[in-house]
Amino acid sequence: MAPTNERTLHVIAFALGLIIFAFGFLKLFDPFCTWFHAQIAGSGLPRAAFPLGITGEIAIGLSLTASFIARARLADLRFLVIAAACVGLIVMMLGATYVHLQPNVPARVLPLGIKPPFIPLSFLALACWLLVRVLQLRSLHGGAARP
Repeated sequence: MAPTNERTLHVIAFALGLIIFAFGFLKLFDPFCTWFHAQIAGSGLPRAAFPLGITGEIAIGLSLTASFIARARLADLRFLVIAAACVGLIVMMLGATYVHLQPNVPARVLPLGIKPPFIPLSFLALACWLLVRVLQLRSLHGGAARP
C-alpha cells in the first residue's frame, strides 16, 4: 500500500476516534445522559448497557486517536490497536442500530433526532472499511507495516 494510502487510513482512524470519543464523552452530561438513559430503557437493554456504552465509546475513541498520535511509539502494534478498536466499534454500532430500530425509543432521544439508523450504520460501514484496510496493509507487509 502506498504511503499516501497509509496516511489516509491513519487520518480516518484519527477522525473517527475523535467523533466516537465525543459521542461517549457527551453522554456524561445532560441532556445527552438523559437521552442515553431513555435509549437504553426504551430498547429493553440491561442497565449495564449504560456504563458499558459510555466506557466503550470513550475507550474506542481514545484507542483510535492514540493509534494516530503515538503511531511511531506503537510501531506495528498500532495496526492491532486500530483493528481491535474497529471490532469493538462494529459491535457497538450493531447495538446502536438495534436501539434505533426499537419502536419504544423515540426519535427525540436519538442523535440529531433521526430515527432511521443512518448514523450507526455509517459508523459501522466506516469501521468495517477501516478494519479491512488495516488487515490488507498488514498482509501486504507480511504482518509488519512501515512506521
